[in-house]
Amino acid sequence: MKKIRWGILGCGRIARKFASDLQFVTNGELVAVGAREQSTAQAFANDFPAKHFHGSYEDLVSNPEVDVIYIATPHAMHHEHALLCLKNKKAVLCEKAFAINYREAKAMIDVAKEQNTFIMEAFWTRFLPNYQKAKQLIDEGKVGTIKYLYAEFGFKPTPPIPPRLYDPTLGGGALLDIGVYPIFVALDILGKPDGIDAAMTPASTGVDEQCVIRFQYKNGAIANLFCTFASNLASGGDIGGDKGRIRFTHRMHGPTTRLEYYPGIVDTREEVSFEKAKGNGYEYEAQHVGECLQNGLIESPVLTHAKTLLMMETLDIIRKKVGIVYPTDLE
Repeated sequence: MKKIRWGILGCGRIARKFASDLQFVTNGELVAVGAREQSTAQAFANDFPAKHFHGSYEDLVSNPEVDVIYIATPHAMHHEHALLCLKNKKAVLCEKAFAINYREAKAMIDVAKEQNTFIMEAFWTRFLPNYQKAKQLIDEGKVGTIKYLYAEFGFKPTPPIPPRLYDPTLGGGALLDIGVYPIFVALDILGKPDGIDAAMTPASTGVDEQCVIRFQYKNGAIANLFCTFASNLASGGDIGGDKGRIRFTHRMHGPTTRLEYYPGIVDTREEVSFEKAKGNGYEYEAQHVGECLQNGLIESPVLTHAKTLLMMETLDIIRKKVGIVYPTDLE
């Protein structure tokens, strides 16, 4: 079957990681990259390499050799860049956060449907072997009825600090940058909460430096979630049920080589190990997108449009509760 031809829109740090991982994707290949400057695109293309380099995003989406575009720009620009791709009939894998708010996300998905063109949020966590194993244990009833979920993500930015982390015009703040990971895990495993409480510590720019969120469910389950730019955390998590517990010791959001399963017997622990990812971990989501496109799908059956919209709706609710407002919200 013909390989899926990838383009990358944006040439930042995460774009370089994704481009590097495409070498491990059996159904795809990197063919083009686009940046705002020709020299930036050329340097990026030389490093990986890519056949085409474009000094504008318009040129990238007009390239007939590109099947799908990975959007790696700051999330405040995702709406604009996704619509540019979709209106040129290019499939889209869009980095998280998918958009600034629900309104933008809904518009992106609506245009994708109108264009009969694939779009998916790039939530790599869902496709990682360690996370899929945790889902398998839950589905097999090894945890029982889930009563408690805890997930955290925190790091202290080191100079030079990227302006986007704290700039409200770019959707800055811990919530949209890294808080999406704990929230994703809770929504994916427990579903839509029946109640949401939240509090945040503001940075000097008005965006959140750290944020704590609690989801409550009518069945009694509780999820406690935390994100911060003020401390370096293990970024792990626990999923506890009436029959057992799953513990991510670190990097719950990313590729790890093990997780811990506690079957409910005191002091009993089973360690579940995995092979180390060949790349940074982005190869799994890219492989999935390739499979979707080869099968003619316009929506992933794993990371559906509905799940992305639930995420954006939930983020909007949290921001409203703690008073995080972006200029885009007022348009």
